[in-house]
Amino acid sequence: MRWSRYYLFTTREVPADAEVVSHRLMIRAGMIKKVAAGIYSYLPFALRSLQKLEGIVRKELEKADCVELSMPAVQPAELWRESGRWEQYGKELLRIQDRHDRDFCFGPTHEEVITDIVRHDVRSYRQLPLNLFQIQTKFRDEIRPRFGLMRGREFLMKDAYSFHADEACLDRTYRAMADAYGRIFQACGLDYVSVDADSGTIGGSSSHEYMVVASTGESVVVRCQESGYAANVEKAIIGPLPTAPAEDPQPLLEVATPKTTAVAEVAEFLGVAEEKVVKTLIYEVDEALVAIAIRGDREVNEVKLKNLLDGDVVVLASEEKVRQATGSPVGFAGPIGLSEEVRLIADPTVRGLTNFVCGANKADAHFTGANWGRDASPQQWEDVLLAQGGDPTPVEGSTGVLEQFRGIEVGHIFKLGTKYSEAMNCNFLNEEGKGHPMAMGCYGLGIGRTVAAAIEQNFDEDGIIWPMPLAPFQVLLIALNPKDDEVVRQAEALYDQLRERGVEVLYDDRKGRPGVKFKDADLIGLPVRVVVGAKSLQEGKVEISLRRDRERQLVDVADAVGRVQEWIEGEAT
Repeated sequence: MRWSRYYLFTTREVPADAEVVSHRLMIRAGMIKKVAAGIYSYLPFALRSLQKLEGIVRKELEKADCVELSMPAVQPAELWRESGRWEQYGKELLRIQDRHDRDFCFGPTHEEVITDIVRHDVRSYRQLPLNLFQIQTKFRDEIRPRFGLMRGREFLMKDAYSFHADEACLDRTYRAMADAYGRIFQACGLDYVSVDADSGTIGGSSSHEYMVVASTGESVVVRCQESGYAANVEKAIIGPLPTAPAEDPQPLLEVATPKTTAVAEVAEFLGVAEEKVVKTLIYEVDEALVAIAIRGDREVNEVKLKNLLDGDVVVLASEEKVRQATGSPVGFAGPIGLSEEVRLIADPTVRGLTNFVCGANKADAHFTGANWGRDASPQQWEDVLLAQGGDPTPVEGSTGVLEQFRGIEVGHIFKLGTKYSEAMNCNFLNEEGKGHPMAMGCYGLGIGRTVAAAIEQNFDEDGIIWPMPLAPFQVLLIALNPKDDEVVRQAEALYDQLRERGVEVLYDDRKGRPGVKFKDADLIGLPVRVVVGAKSLQEGKVEISLRRDRERQLVDVADAVGRVQEWIEGEAT
């Protein structure tokens, strides 16, 4: 493709709302154009990358016996009311009405539609399992769309859904899809990790996220190289933390701690380690109050807490509610002497503490010498700890520790079980002729998000460094002196030869200055660069370099095409 005839317009300006690397570079490299908040046009240069990823996805899903279909983006409210999600999903669901005042939504996902399709066609266990997928535009009305394709409102997604006669069959397909996802991200040339994850609003019994490792990632992930354990911190569990040796119980003493509320301040004031302080946080759960006791040097995992309490709204209580529960201002809550209306849940990390420090439920006061059983007794011991780097792995027998890094979620797979099939009467007859709801799986992969994540993982100060499998073109051919007839003749000849060999080449035949062309070359980041210039042609050579390392080689004109093909193969492996 000739640049002079291609729709590719780069810019040096960075939009004010472009907060992350991929957003900035995709705008500057002429890949996307903002239409409205969180809504973008995919321009030709971006579309080529998206289509390459789609090709990889289709190839690997076909190996997993996944069959493609296409479902409507606009869905009737009746299906969502049937599943119970019309009210549950919240304001991210774009609700619309047609001219007859009938309710619809622009689909953020397609569990309801696919379940409706299958329940009308499948009757017998003999027709199962089935695994269906589509690549389609979705819409989620994010409260704060940002980061370009990372958190847009309209986005391109691959979603697949499997149907099974039993959980064992679902497990087999789940593993096959997990393997397919691994092959997809490997084929893209990306550094990724699969982690245990929370199922969120999709629901289900088990889920895994696929994270592209990037320092700019929104998600925090922990993993242990030794044991192989990996999880999103929202889901992560840890092994036992080291604790101080047990001590003989000391008397419970109330100590004045004026204007000392933070754990670090309390520990310093009383001369104890932060892990010997038990902090108590008061949460409001659907208007009920719950107290959470946890080690002072650690944080509560609010996703775990919400799942544990199964509440629609789980938030830190207001100052007024804290006074109602404890009789004290915020900062002095403790597990001793709480109101009977408050349920006390303690994290297991404080279970072995003796003679610990805690709030006295009185302004400017803390207890020392507190002990479980004698002074306070939690109604429940539950893991509500937020994992962090340096924690021991939860894998029994391993001495490894968790490392913490950031990642970008690009895929998420779920075991839905019978959540939707029961609600929507998607049943089959077993061998005995008895009806049962189908077990389901759900498998999502962000197409635009993965391309953006590839940029977040592969860039430098000058622009994008495309991994070969996702690059819009494999080669950038530059005619450095377009007014020189010999330069143009040799560049045109190389252009024709590369295309004849099936090489995807973008030919920069523009009349611009060399400096502009090199700046644009760095910005758009195609893997292989071939430069035809008057000076090198005097020696019968052209210059070839890789965007990744920029090491230049002068190659005989006659050998250039073969050398380019060798480099393409090397970059693709």
